[in-house]
Amino acid sequence: MRKVIVTTAGRPDEESFQLAKQISEELHVRYVPRKKRSVAKIGNLYQANVIVAGKNRFEYYAKGSSTPFFFHPDTAAFRLKRLERGETEPFIESCGLQPGDSFLDCTLGIGSDSIIASFTVGESGKVVGVEVDPIISFLVRRGLKEYKTADPVLKQAMERIQVIHAEAVEFLKKQPDSSFDVVYLDPMFEETIEESNNFESLREVGSHHPLTEEWVKEAYRVAKKRVVLKAHFRSTHFEDLGFERKVRLTSKFHYGVLEKN
Repeated sequence: MRKVIVTTAGRPDEESFQLAKQISEELHVRYVPRKKRSVAKIGNLYQANVIVAGKNRFEYYAKGSSTPFFFHPDTAAFRLKRLERGETEPFIESCGLQPGDSFLDCTLGIGSDSIIASFTVGESGKVVGVEVDPIISFLVRRGLKEYKTADPVLKQAMERIQVIHAEAVEFLKKQPDSSFDVVYLDPMFEETIEESNNFESLREVGSHHPLTEEWVKEAYRVAKKRVVLKAHFRSTHFEDLGFERKVRLTSKFHYGVLEKN
């Protein structure tokens, strides 16, 4: 794992100190006093990525970057509103999710798609998100439980998600056959989507694992209904790995579906 340290906000209060010490102990990363230094200076001095424990949230900076990764619902908030109005959602249509279904997100990231899945499957369903990077896993797990929102529907959808820190293929190998209705794969895009600033901050600090035949094979075994892939529209993964591509003419990413026989 890359070197990571944790520090406080620029003007830390007692809460910031306590949060920094807590994450230091839980993730076994070094705590470094802020001493009025910039995050960039601390990152360069210790040659490390930097977690900043602020009063309201954690921010995670890649070494040399001025744009942090932090948890927030991202696109899930307005996508959920559209669903509540009865509008369609390409992700849900591709997954074919129904209330009570079980959904396994093998590449959780910030969790936006899993939030939408959680809303759709409801209290009787189950959503599990697997994240290989231990820092991202920690920040998203905390964020899903603690993010402040006045929207009770969004809050409940976030709180129902179970976050597991694991490598996706190894996790899949431990699951029984047909144990999740839908298995979802959303590896880091091979190409940048320029307008997605949040994705870029995640790209800088996250772990990059290319999609493999073994990964798809294990996902297919674990899925009861289908495996769904999200990838850049130029990706050859759809055709190379046997997915039926769902073309979206106005979008830079497409979904692919691998139905169970």
